[in-house]
Amino acid sequence: MAEILPIHPENPQLRLVKQAAEMIRDGALAAFPTDSAYALGGQVGNPALLDRIRHLRGVDDRHHFTLMCRDLSEIATYAKVDNAQYRLLKATTPGSYTFILEGTKELPRRVLHPKRKTIGLRVPDHPLVLALLAELDQPLLSSTLILPGDDEPLCDADTINSRIGGLLDLIIDCGPCGAGATTMINLAGGAPELIRAGKGPLGPFGLE
Repeated sequence: MAEILPIHPENPQLRLVKQAAEMIRDGALAAFPTDSAYALGGQVGNPALLDRIRHLRGVDDRHHFTLMCRDLSEIATYAKVDNAQYRLLKATTPGSYTFILEGTKELPRRVLHPKRKTIGLRVPDHPLVLALLAELDQPLLSSTLILPGDDEPLCDADTINSRIGGLLDLIIDCGPCGAGATTMINLAGGAPELIRAGKGPLGPFGLE
């Protein structure tokens, strides 16, 4: 069964954040809250972790994983961002958005879309995730925690534990988080293209 760490959602206890970060560095598959719903995630360069997330999500290698980053400069390390894209990112991060962008050579090929060489990137607006990213000093590879057959992602630790606790190593419990997925915008093809409407407003992209 997964280890459950109760962490304050607004003032995360550093001791517990360090404990969670150490588990993730050691290869743990974690479920953690974000500014949208819970996510599954762990170390970027861990191939076994990719397989475990794909199995839980019921997706294949064409599924876009998301790299959770601390800030825009970190996004620019792992994705190719031109000036127009940067302005859009600056206007909407941190927030409940996932952006599809072309990955750089800093990323393992296995985490990129096999044909398009793209990946999702975002800067979450959640104190726990930002504290965890700061402690890890690297991005988190993640995927929204929506299970096969469900219409909505999971948003509380108790439900996650009862349904898939035996398949996880760590559940971070900050209480219920916001329901609903992020708004997903494809920026890799030129003009912004809406892939999924979610919690992030569409106004900044002229897609309303």
